[in-house]
Amino acid sequence: MTQLVFGHKSPDTDSTGSPIVWAWYLNEVQGTKAEPVLLGEPNTEAAFMLDKWNLPKPRIIDDVEADQPCVIVDTNNPAELPASINDADVRAIIDHHKLVGGLETKGPIDITVRPLACTATILVDLMGDDAAKMPEAIKGAALTCILSDTLEFRSPTTTDHDRDVATKLAADLNVNIGDYAAEMFAAKSDVSAFSDAELLRMDSKEYAVGNTKFRVSVLETTAPGMVLDRKASLMDSMTTVAGEDGVDQVLLFVVDILNEEATLLVPNDLVKTVAEKSFGAKVDGDSVVLPGVMSRKKQIIPNLAV
Repeated sequence: MTQLVFGHKSPDTDSTGSPIVWAWYLNEVQGTKAEPVLLGEPNTEAAFMLDKWNLPKPRIIDDVEADQPCVIVDTNNPAELPASINDADVRAIIDHHKLVGGLETKGPIDITVRPLACTATILVDLMGDDAAKMPEAIKGAALTCILSDTLEFRSPTTTDHDRDVATKLAADLNVNIGDYAAEMFAAKSDVSAFSDAELLRMDSKEYAVGNTKFRVSVLETTAPGMVLDRKASLMDSMTTVAGEDGVDQVLLFVVDILNEEATLLVPNDLVKTVAEKSFGAKVDGDSVVLPGVMSRKKQIIPNLAV
């Protein structure tokens, strides 16, 4: 039975590209039949990656059947996975996030969780010498994932190893990292086709602080004005999205990649309290700039307080 390889819901570049990379390895090196799939539409940067490297978009699934063999990449959080994940036959987990708990497996499995900025970096490591066999398109996907998750090495999650792996991939592909990252970020920044609700869910994760449930949304962009010009309507839409998703509040952080700062929209007193207690910010108005804040994983979620 074909193994499905997938990442988290609201797939970003890493959760789109890493399943493709690992499915290639399982098929072509390990001789195990595998298929990359997605748990939603890829974001604009991930779509750019697919087009750039002429990779077919993986099919989108809503759930998994009982006993479906699968490999989970770029998450280990059941809230970010199909509803029936614990009925599936999870064969492996490859991730770079903290352990959450709640997954059940049919038996012992391979689990690799490493403190690196990107899942694709881990995948290249696990391949060992076989990584050299990756065709250009697969190397291109891996490179895109690393540059995305590290924000071209600006993110505080970046390690020297992420940088070294990306630099080698770029050299193999004869790609200038600066020029290519600029193309990627331009694609990510064009959000004009998306509704407010789509933007709030595009790159988001659910997280609870005590009894308060948040949808923590991050939009990384080189053109923050394109998002902030929609500030009023985005804040209006937060109430609807929170109600539909069963959370108390949507937190939207607009990350300015070039200026290395985030703007948090502040629609009410709850978010004002979050800004003040979490980041020591002084809030005067319906948004606040958080200098140096770039990473949800390392700087936002670990600091959230109410």
